[in-house]
Amino acid sequence: MKLTKLLIERYSHGEKQTIGNLIGLSESGHALFTCDTLELPWLNNQKQISCIPTGKYLVKKRYSKKFKNHLHITNVEDRSYILIHSGNYYTDILGCVLVGRLGFVNSDDIIDVNSSKKTLKKLLTFVESDIELEIINR
Repeated sequence: MKLTKLLIERYSHGEKQTIGNLIGLSESGHALFTCDTLELPWLNNQKQISCIPTGKYLVKKRYSKKFKNHLHITNVEDRSYILIHSGNYYTDILGCVLVGRLGFVNSDDIIDVNSSKKTLKKLLTFVESDIELEIINR
């Protein structure tokens, strides 16, 4: 089955990071894919130090030498190249979204994501073409 919409529900807004769930929905609204997300904190949509605003965006599949296969969130006001890619730590993020499973990878007592490459690879198998992303805070 293919996904027809992605939804990020942000539920934890900290000083260093924002934590949420990414849900991939089918046309009938069933969750076909879920994972955790890690983003930077909300700092008024400032480039490279803030998560992006809540809202609806168009996401496209993309490839780069640095991130390999990943997703590109387009139409973000005053921002460019906001990606959904793999990584483990909030320090790996420059305004993008990391996917994986929440856990502690290092010993700094700040939540990280693990299994990120595996999670992204699985997500990409569900995304066949351009797809809508909605980001909400709860």
